[in-house]
Amino acid sequence: MAYDHAQLQKSAHDHLWMHFARHTDADIPVIVRGDGVYIYDDQGKRYLDALAGLFVSQLGHGRTDLAEAAAAQAKELAFMPLWSYAHPQAIKLAERVAGYAPGDLNRVFFTSGGGEAVETAWKLAKNYFKLTGKPMKHKVISRSIAYHGTTQGALSITGLPGLKQQFEPLVPSTFRVPNTNFYRAPERADDLEAFGRWAADQIAVAIENEGPDTVAAVFLEPVQNAGGCFPPPPGYFQRVREICDEYDVLLVSDEVICAFGRLGYMFGAERFGYQPDMITCAKGLTSGYAPLGAMIATDRLMEPFLRDGNAFLHGYTFGGHPVSTAVANANLDAFENEGILDNVRANEDAFRATLERLLDLPIVGDVRGEGYFFGIELVKDKATKETFSAEECERILFGFVSKQLYAEGLYCRADDRGDPVVQLAPPLICTQEHFDEMEQILRVVLDKAGSLI
Repeated sequence: MAYDHAQLQKSAHDHLWMHFARHTDADIPVIVRGDGVYIYDDQGKRYLDALAGLFVSQLGHGRTDLAEAAAAQAKELAFMPLWSYAHPQAIKLAERVAGYAPGDLNRVFFTSGGGEAVETAWKLAKNYFKLTGKPMKHKVISRSIAYHGTTQGALSITGLPGLKQQFEPLVPSTFRVPNTNFYRAPERADDLEAFGRWAADQIAVAIENEGPDTVAAVFLEPVQNAGGCFPPPPGYFQRVREICDEYDVLLVSDEVICAFGRLGYMFGAERFGYQPDMITCAKGLTSGYAPLGAMIATDRLMEPFLRDGNAFLHGYTFGGHPVSTAVANANLDAFENEGILDNVRANEDAFRATLERLLDLPIVGDVRGEGYFFGIELVKDKATKETFSAEECERILFGFVSKQLYAEGLYCRADDRGDPVVQLAPPLICTQEHFDEMEQILRVVLDKAGSLI
């Protein structure tokens, strides 16, 4: 039965509980198809997908090769869990992902998505230290405003109070340190490298405050998403690695967004030259054509589970699903055959330069990011960097900017987790014509928004 627009709206309002959404009487955008870097709604209007769905659609929409890989695998073996069994697609993908990962990150634990990967990493950290004679090491350090997922553990690690208070009490023993937002640096605001050293050193302070024998892991994104794309200052991750080694704390690189080309490399750790003990990833692993995530661990972390009859008593029904892993293998084939990483590295400077044209607008305070992952921070006063009030965020960012960008044909994200930003993370196949289209729409909308302050 085909639904027309009115039927879709009624059914959605009556039955569909949307994620992270306010439910009102207003029309709900209904997207029905995608083609390349564009998506189309149920009334035929086209939008440039400048968020890659949700930092997911690396190769764009409408890929028949990935759809056919899914169909072929479903016909052969639609489901098999990895609970003491295996199947070829998961085996091949694990070897392949380990081959891309830096250093001896050779052990791949599949999940259904990113939050599950973060949950897995924390559980592994606690289990590992219990098996190696340090049972009190269980606490986690993460950064302020950082988002790490919605499960009880991942949400506890998340540094956004507004997302947590409704669900408290959460898992205890998580602690926050400053992030790397240089635009609003509280210390060393005139020296990027010194600011990075200061921010990294706050991790050591936190470990000392909690007691080194109680801290298990530090969770950090290569480029922090929430707050609007905070890149690491030079030397930041190298100093963090030194601190983790000094205190025997595991460094978890949360790359649910940053892995698989978003920063021009398979992993963000490679881009910034640091060696994590674990990587969490998802999203771009399949370019969104099937759900899949992974936690990648070093041989050192696997070693206790290879002796004395030990087992990591953790898993997910759909982790490493045959169809999803088949799609991931086809996705990585496309990455290699089509030079996707090369495209990002060749065009990222042009993307940045195009977005930086918007700095001539009074409302645009900062443009920051790396690769195909950028945030545009909006300000009330450019000279003082004064941010919006809560009322102004509601009226301008959500009431106007978010709605008007979509109305003008640009799908992206207006966000106020931290200071108000517009986030852009388009498919990795985008080129200058798409950058120009984004900039032109953003210019029209942000220019009008400035007059509303």
